[in-house]
Amino acid sequence: MTLLPGVFIILLTVIFGGNTVAIKLALTGMGPLTTAGLRFALAAVAIACWAYLTGRCFRIQPGQAFQLLVVSIAFTIQLCLFYLGLERTYASRGVLIANLLPFFVLFLSHRFIPGERITWKKMMGIALGFGGVAFMFSGTPGVSGSLHSGDLIILAAVVIWSCNVVYTKRIINDYSPFHLVLYPMIFSVPIFLSAGFLWDGRMLFNLNPTVISAYVYQSLVSAAFGFVAWSTMLQRYGASTLHAFVFIMPIAGVVFSGLLLNEPITPNLIVAMVFIAAGILMIHLSPKKPTFTFPLGRGL
Repeated sequence: MTLLPGVFIILLTVIFGGNTVAIKLALTGMGPLTTAGLRFALAAVAIACWAYLTGRCFRIQPGQAFQLLVVSIAFTIQLCLFYLGLERTYASRGVLIANLLPFFVLFLSHRFIPGERITWKKMMGIALGFGGVAFMFSGTPGVSGSLHSGDLIILAAVVIWSCNVVYTKRIINDYSPFHLVLYPMIFSVPIFLSAGFLWDGRMLFNLNPTVISAYVYQSLVSAAFGFVAWSTMLQRYGASTLHAFVFIMPIAGVVFSGLLLNEPITPNLIVAMVFIAAGILMIHLSPKKPTFTFPLGRGL
């Protein structure tokens, strides 16, 4: 890989890392379920247009509808929990908890995917990741109950998310990658918008330029452009090269949280960020084969 592709991949991981901050900004003017529905509606349109213009086949094979239904239901639940949890905690904490995803995936892959074994090096990476989150929680005795509830909701989302990633890994070879991104989005949009109408209180209440920009960022930049760009780079360079960069995501998320949201960047948070990034880097230094369309799904 030459310099420019390397810089571009770093840019992509920074974009994905900043997605949690964009969601948090959008939540200042939209209800959480409404935000999710509108985001994936726009992203689905953009990805469908790209697939049509590039000649992708939208047809699925007989028997695949049930698999897509399973992926779509899990996708909807995990994103519902993630948005609701992020409304109740700091973006910096949310992004670090979300980056426990590869560690949960590693555990589940060891059990459910043949040939995916946990080595001692990966065990050290897992220990670093969970140790980082434990260290983050250890120094916050005055945090309110609502903040803790948000952390736990995001953790529940990550557990479901990891199950969905492992299930997707088992079936992905039978699909065009965009099928497993586009169809769950289409499935989730009416559910999110209906739930937002019923439970968000106010669906839209402060559509200022910051909220609109954050909405466009997470819809078109992170979800749509991110998917197309990552898939293109994945085809050219392979997962071994690309996933060596994913440790940048938690770092970018924490930095953006401090710069754009003025969230406190405490020493505990910095140590947790370093531990989690180091753990992700350790387990992804030499992956055996391409396994993900998005970098562990976090582009969504």
